[in-house]
Amino acid sequence: MNRLVHASSPYLRQHAENPVHWHEWGEEPFAEARERDVPVFLSVGYSSCHWCHVMAHESFEDPATAEVLNARFVSVKVDREERPDVDAVYMDAVQAMTGRGGWPMSVFLTPEGVPFFAGTYWPAEERAGLPSFVRVLEAVSEAWVNQREEVDASTGRIRAHLEGLQRVEDAGDVADASLAADAAAACVRAWDSTHGGFGGAPKFPMAMTIDFLLAHHVRTGDEGALRAATHSLEAMARGGIHDQVGGGFHRYAVDDTWLVPHFEKMLYDNALLLRAYTHAWQVTGQPRWRRVAEGIADYLLRDLRDPGGGLSSATDADSEGVEGKYFTWTLEEFTEVVAATGEDPAWWAGYFGVREGGNFEGASILHRPGAGGEADDDGDLAERRARVAEALRARRETRVPPGLDDKVLASWNGLALGALAEAGAALGRRDYVDAAAGVASFLRRHLVVDGRLRHAWTARGGASDQTFAEDLAYLAQGLLALAEAAPDPTWVGWAAELAAEAEQRHADPEGGGYFATPDDGEALLTRPKELWDNATPAPSSVMADVGLQLAALTGHAGHTEAAQRVLRRFAGRAAQAPTGHGELLRALERDLAPTREVAVVGAPDDPAFADLLAVARERWRPGDVLAAAAPGDDDVPLLAGRDAVEGRPAAYVCRDFACARPVTDPADLRALLDDAA
Repeated sequence: MNRLVHASSPYLRQHAENPVHWHEWGEEPFAEARERDVPVFLSVGYSSCHWCHVMAHESFEDPATAEVLNARFVSVKVDREERPDVDAVYMDAVQAMTGRGGWPMSVFLTPEGVPFFAGTYWPAEERAGLPSFVRVLEAVSEAWVNQREEVDASTGRIRAHLEGLQRVEDAGDVADASLAADAAAACVRAWDSTHGGFGGAPKFPMAMTIDFLLAHHVRTGDEGALRAATHSLEAMARGGIHDQVGGGFHRYAVDDTWLVPHFEKMLYDNALLLRAYTHAWQVTGQPRWRRVAEGIADYLLRDLRDPGGGLSSATDADSEGVEGKYFTWTLEEFTEVVAATGEDPAWWAGYFGVREGGNFEGASILHRPGAGGEADDDGDLAERRARVAEALRARRETRVPPGLDDKVLASWNGLALGALAEAGAALGRRDYVDAAAGVASFLRRHLVVDGRLRHAWTARGGASDQTFAEDLAYLAQGLLALAEAAPDPTWVGWAAELAAEAEQRHADPEGGGYFATPDDGEALLTRPKELWDNATPAPSSVMADVGLQLAALTGHAGHTEAAQRVLRRFAGRAAQAPTGHGELLRALERDLAPTREVAVVGAPDDPAFADLLAVARERWRPGDVLAAAAPGDDDVPLLAGRDAVEGRPAAYVCRDFACARPVTDPADLRALLDDAA
């Protein structure tokens, strides 16, 4: 029977009516496989994955295919977002065995959990050189029965390979300014100077690489790094990957011009892009980046916010079973909506690239094909565009929306609350800062169980049992951003606790970095460790950034030592593949930048206190940390002994806890920060 009807994961429940006798991950299916002497079929995906839905419709809903699966295998369905550890172990295997990876991920395992054959999507009928799924099932079953010695021999090789992947050799590399310069130059060489972004189709946003290039420009003045970063941000913002009506970004573009996306929207993508566009606004002052950042933040809070304050994981690519149907427009409907606003529909059709016959399966994906750059900063045009977009969004909301994956993940919420806090502080949007604090409070209420942060929460199932390094790292980083935006020493204290848990339960003193699972977590085939900044940052990269910030806030040398261990251990990898280590390189830029500890003291409701904070936040200075509180509140060591000056709020600019004379005038603080730079 199918056992997914009671699953907490929305993705698993999507398969609860399949004729396949699905199990959730656990000991039970492997025990059954041993008893029946059959392989385990492991299917890994996620709710907003288009091709996962295709394979489900073609194969898992088909009674004949289900009959083969049920007779010859024990089938296990896993939500990769709920169990990133399981996904990581077997994705390494898929990539080792096939040379590529992706979702849906389809892996055949021995009853001991060792993979021996793997792939991704297989169609119901043979096409484009791919065998049919049933043919694959029959071949694997035949090999299991009649070629067991060969299967056993392959599993031994695969296990040894997977275990070797977890170690990062300490080659004595140096993480210094020359490494950062070489990495930036390599990223600029990889930049598509015609269409923006890095590399060819399919194109992913690579927000961490862009953020590294912005930070490198701030420290060094490298104009090439700035051009590559801002051109890529502009190309994405003008493309179909950017939801021109509702804000936010789709997962990636299938072409090299950013026109046609896969239409799912992920919380983590939008959190990382919100951070990058906010930093672009702080670095350049160009209004276009502010508008894009606000569009992302508004999307997150409008479409993904849980009633309790947390943020849901994703929205689907499909609606009514059709990819992109919710997001595309016919010329007739577009014309009708725009005409009702009093604007010229033909002009706006040209502006948004809407035409008869469309650019995607008979309809049009909105994008902006015209002149960009300074034209996007025209205030009158921006106001008119906002009115048109609002009318289009209102019409779109009458359609059947894409499915929502409403599970709340601690890790992705950590990324998002940090980005919202940074955006709110930089843009003067208190509502974003308050929302970030609401996310943090939600996580503390619902995802901290018996003193430990948990990975996932659903209204249906409550908090999960697992904790991963990404949860601790991303949330610690987010809380430090929140502490700067909404001065409250409890956020810094919680971040320090999370960092300590990461060191105690996840750090690998021999192989370097941080294991995904804690030392008391479930024993899998291997103990996985993320070594790359891929779609999301590697926990090791984030922990380097967290350690450097905590060191500046507290003066504790242990934080610096932990961060430096990561930077040194991963330096060689970053030098070889910088676009795969964007977050690590951004942490390196923090380490290389002039480190200023800025302490601001004053009554929270004093406008002069707010004026000093506004100056501290107006520019992005990647090496700075900011702590603020009322006089006498010294829970954060950086604030110890700081006081107001003659009853007026004061700012102290420090290096290694040695501070210049305090200033009370915002202009003096600005001059002091600029001189220190």
